[in-house]
Amino acid sequence: MAETYFTVLLSVVCGTAVACVLGILPGLHIYNVMGVLVLGVLGLAKDGVSVPPEVYLPAMIGMVVGWSVVNTIPAVLLGAPDESALFTVLPGQKYLMGGRGFEGTMITAVGALAGAWFLLAVVAPCAPVFLPVAQQVLKGHMHWILWIIITFMLMSEWPKGGNRGEAGWAKFFDAWKSLLVGLATFLLSGLLGFVLLTSSPVSHDVAFQNIMPAFVGLFAVPWCLLNMISAASVPPQRLSKSLDVDGDVILRSVWSGGLGGGVAAYFPVITGGVGGMLAGHACAQREERVFIMGQGVSKFIYYVGAMMLLFVPGLHLTRGGGAWMVKTLYVPAGVSDYFLVLGSIAVSAGLSYLAMEPLARLVVRFVSRFDYRHVSTFALCVILLVVLLVTGWTGLFIAAVATGIGLLPVLFGSRRLNCLGILLLPVACNMSGFGSRITGFLGLT
Repeated sequence: MAETYFTVLLSVVCGTAVACVLGILPGLHIYNVMGVLVLGVLGLAKDGVSVPPEVYLPAMIGMVVGWSVVNTIPAVLLGAPDESALFTVLPGQKYLMGGRGFEGTMITAVGALAGAWFLLAVVAPCAPVFLPVAQQVLKGHMHWILWIIITFMLMSEWPKGGNRGEAGWAKFFDAWKSLLVGLATFLLSGLLGFVLLTSSPVSHDVAFQNIMPAFVGLFAVPWCLLNMISAASVPPQRLSKSLDVDGDVILRSVWSGGLGGGVAAYFPVITGGVGGMLAGHACAQREERVFIMGQGVSKFIYYVGAMMLLFVPGLHLTRGGGAWMVKTLYVPAGVSDYFLVLGSIAVSAGLSYLAMEPLARLVVRFVSRFDYRHVSTFALCVILLVVLLVTGWTGLFIAAVATGIGLLPVLFGSRRLNCLGILLLPVACNMSGFGSRITGFLGLT
C-alpha cells in the first residue's frame, strides 16, 4: 500500500513538472502532449507491457492541473493565449505594457488556486449527490440549450465601425465588416468541423487526436504568426513583492470564474472562452483584478473540472479532450478512483502555484533579454513538430487550412471565439437530429 501511495505521488509530481515546463511555451496545448503519452501507453499495451493506472492517471491529472495554472505566463507575458484565455489577454496585456506583467500572472495564479479550493471544498462533496440528478433532468434538453448559447455568442458581437465616414454602402460595410467576418468564421470553422468529425482524413490510429491539428491552426498558429510580425516592444517589467488583492476580490472572482468554468466543464463543447463570456455578462464584474483573477478560476475549473466529472460516482461524464483521452485508457471503477483524482488535484495545484513565481520571474528575465518574436518562432516550430509527429503530413495540411480560417478574426478584428464553430455547429446539429442531413448534403457520408 505504501508503494502505491509513493507511485501515485511520484506520478503527480512528474506530470506537474512536465506541465510546468511546457506551460511556459506560447501556443502549445497540454492535450497535444497528453496525446503522445496516450499513444505510448497504448503502444506498450500492444507489446504486452501493461502500465498500471496508478502511474498514468495521476500523471495526466498533474499535467492538466499544472498546465491550467502555469499557462497564464505566456498568455500575459508572451501574448499567445489559447482560446480559454481570450478574456485574460486584454487586461493582461494592459498590465504587461504598464510594466506589471509579473503582477498580472500572479493574480491569475491566485485565481487558479482559489478555483482549486472551490472545486475540492465545494464542488467535489456535492457532485456525487446533485450532478447525477441534474444530468437526468437536463440530458434531454442539451440541444436547445446549446443553440441558445450559440445564438447569444453570435448576437453579442456588435458592429465595431461605422460611426464616422462617408455615408451609404461604404459606411454600412465598415460598420458590419467585423460582424460579417465573425459569422463567416463560425460557418467556415463549422464546415471544417463537419469534415473532421464525420470523415476525418487523420489515421484511425490517432483518431482521438483528429481535431487537434485544427485547433492548432485556429488558435495557436495565428497568434504565433502575429507575434512574429509584430513591431511592438515590451517595456521593462517590475517584479512586485505583493499583490493588490483581498478577500472581496477573491470571492467575486470565484463567483464569476466558477460560474463560467462550471458551465464550460458541464455542458458539452462549451469551452472556457464561451463560459467566461457568459459569466461576464451574467455577473457584470468590471474591475480589472476581478476580471483577471476570475479567468484564472474559470480556466482551472474548466480544464480540471471537466476531467473530474469523468470520475464522479454515478455520473461519469466525458467532457473535454482530457477526459476523452483518459477514457481511451481507463474506465473509472468507483469511489476510490474519485478520491485518487481529488488527491492528485490537490497536490498538483499546490505544486503548480509554488512553481508560478520562479517560472514567471524566469520568463520576465528571458523577455528582457530576448525578443519575444524569436520565442514565438521557436514555439511555432515546436507546435508544428508535435502535429507532424502525432498526425503526420495530413495533420499539417489540416492545420494549414484551419490557420486560414483562424487568421480571419485576427486580421479583421472580430471575436476569435467564433472559431469554436468547429465544435459547436456540428455537435448542435447532431444533437438536434439533422446533422446526418447536412453531412449527406455535403457528401461526407
